[in-house]
Amino acid sequence: MPDVHALNLDQWLSPEGLGSSLRAAALLTVVSLAPAALLMTTCFVRISIVLGLLRQALGTPQLPPNQVLTALSLFLTLAVMTPVWTEAYREGVAPYRNRQKSAEEALQAGLQPVRKFMCAQIEATGNQEDIWLFLEYASPSAEPKTYDDVPLSALLPAFMLSELKTAFLIGFQLYLPFLIIDVVVSSVTVSMGMMMLPPVMVSLPLKLLLFVLVDGWHLVAGMLLQSFQPFT
Repeated sequence: MPDVHALNLDQWLSPEGLGSSLRAAALLTVVSLAPAALLMTTCFVRISIVLGLLRQALGTPQLPPNQVLTALSLFLTLAVMTPVWTEAYREGVAPYRNRQKSAEEALQAGLQPVRKFMCAQIEATGNQEDIWLFLEYASPSAEPKTYDDVPLSALLPAFMLSELKTAFLIGFQLYLPFLIIDVVVSSVTVSMGMMMLPPVMVSLPLKLLLFVLVDGWHLVAGMLLQSFQPFT
């Protein structure tokens, strides 16, 4: 009686079986990494970092919870990226479903709005040098004349690096007023001889009161939306 396990192993190691196994593994890898890759090509990175720094500046590291900040970041990302995704669907997915374009043509057409969005953000923040940084390693011989000539292997990490820089700059601007409150409260408590009173117990209510009085969440959300170059 033939060994079924041996037969299956021989089939898996055969050229045809090995090719199918590699394709299945590649498909599973792409599916598992697709959500992360999708978020990395959007404004989610900038928004989530700024909101995280804002929470630290307020002095409430556990409030709002991570789930709340992530949900708010996703909704703001949706508001910014809807025109981009709509254009990508119209130029890539819809023609492919109607058999008007091949898979490769649809992929290239669908990526164009996303590339345009990333390039617009890099241009608006003045971080073009990040593209040249990665071009030296991804395509040393490439000399792109326009953003359309930049390969994705250089554009994607350059976009993420640009978003990180911009997010930390915005976070610093948000952090500064709360830092001033902490310094003033600390100086007052020390000068009054209240050495045993932690300054954070006084500064935290003041920071929360200031943030509520100026309608901070509305201002921060509006500032984040306006920080992105509109997609046209």
